Amino acid sequence: MPEPDPDEIAQVVAAAKVGHDRLNATIAGLTDDQARSPSLLPGWTVGHALTHIARNGDSHTRMLRAAIAGDSVSQYAGGHERRAADIEAGAARSARELVDDVAASSATLDATWDAMTAEAWAGHGLNAGGETWPCAAMPMHRWREVEIHHVDLGLGYEPMDWPDGYVDRELAISLRLLPERLGGADQRALLAWLLGRADLPTHLELAPWQHRPDHYLR
Repeated sequence: MPEPDPDEIAQVVAAAKVGHDRLNATIAGLTDDQARSPSLLPGWTVGHALTHIARNGDSHTRMLRAAIAGDSVSQYAGGHERRAADIEAGAARSARELVDDVAASSATLDATWDAMTAEAWAGHGLNAGGETWPCAAMPMHRWREVEIHHVDLGLGYEPMDWPDGYVDRELAISLRLLPERLGGADQRALLAWLLGRADLPTHLELAPWQHRPDHYLR
């Protein structure tokens, strides 16, 4: 596993904090009707998505505070079941409660990032499957959660609004993982296009994206 890069961590943390601010600005005027409306995520309202963002922030704070204390804990105390229950329980809250929850969770995580030491960044948490999750990779994971779900809210923030730094990192990772998500024929069709030997494939079958705790280590 690569050694934590302090400069990269600092850059991503700073950018993720800006992402928090942009999200807070988008939802500042959220109405109860908007909170109850469907998000772009199947089966989830805007309230579900915002509750997920808040609980995700809490989960990062939980793992990082444990690392500061020289310990390691799982992301969610009750695993995926508790995560799902918390999201469902919080989704129907008023718009003001949702907005305040997201802001408070993000602010607490911002302060936790500021309190991290070199030793803590070298530590790790555990995902729900018990896999090691390096602390150094967590800020990029959080930035990703905020940028993607900001779009998923359907409140005017679009993929074209994603900052260059996020696109640079996320696209490089997605492209690196692309071959294993393609079947043999699709791999060949894509490679032929990249080598200038065929037209751009109009349809590729992608296997589902798989979360891996170390995806965001550079």
